[in-house]
Amino acid sequence: MLDEYKPSHNENRLSHEGDIRFARKDYYSRGPGNLKFLLKNRYEWMNRFINKGDFALEVGCGTGISKDFIRKDCTVMLTDFADYEWVERKVDALDTKFPAAKFDAVYCSNMVHHVPFPKKFFFEMSRILKPGGALIIQEINCSLMMRILLRIARHEGWSFRQDVFSTKTPCTDSKDLWSANCAIPNLLFDDSEKFEREVGQFKIIHSSFSEFLLFPLSGGVIAKMRTIDLPLPLLKTLKKFDDFVSGAFPGVFALQRQVVLKKRGNGKKSPG
Repeated sequence: MLDEYKPSHNENRLSHEGDIRFARKDYYSRGPGNLKFLLKNRYEWMNRFINKGDFALEVGCGTGISKDFIRKDCTVMLTDFADYEWVERKVDALDTKFPAAKFDAVYCSNMVHHVPFPKKFFFEMSRILKPGGALIIQEINCSLMMRILLRIARHEGWSFRQDVFSTKTPCTDSKDLWSANCAIPNLLFDDSEKFEREVGQFKIIHSSFSEFLLFPLSGGVIAKMRTIDLPLPLLKTLKKFDDFVSGAFPGVFALQRQVVLKKRGNGKKSPG
């Protein structure tokens, strides 16, 4: 399959692209279902790397629903580049203006593949994290199945031709908030040794893969597609299947990946 695919916004086949307010209202108006099950699993694993009493920051909070799933015995601040009423502080993830070493943990979900300069992002996250702090990342995995879904939906694209460690050439359109390159996480994390050479402030302490059927069945987190809510026992069975195929064949089936980076230096002991 092509190593580059860049659809325009006009080609998008999903509804409500970029409509964060609709996505938040839609989420809270539903009962338990596919989407809530998906998001529960996207966030709750992060709690293994956040300690009791921590001051945790979410960058790119979007709909702001992560507080429903992040542990209640820590303090969470929601931030985003957009200024919604649930956003506690509007920030540029490449230049947050926070004091150095302010946070015990920083987390983000499906945000890094929108960042024009990923290396600058990691420098900034390292700056605001305390030594030993965790940067917890849930991201797209640009597998064969993800690329097929992207071609069908024409929602976002990918380019494996980008230099994700460049601080001069952007990987996405910095003038377009919803510009995306879904290959960014693969280019960053598939070669862990290269990542740690390029971003020496961090050490990768966790890497895993997830999701195959659960994401398309969710109906989408922001941009929407049609779906039918399934009973919880069936969703749990599908998750077991997803975990198996995404773990065994991540380059083919896994639509998501989880990465945890520990800031080097003396400080608190490793989370989890």
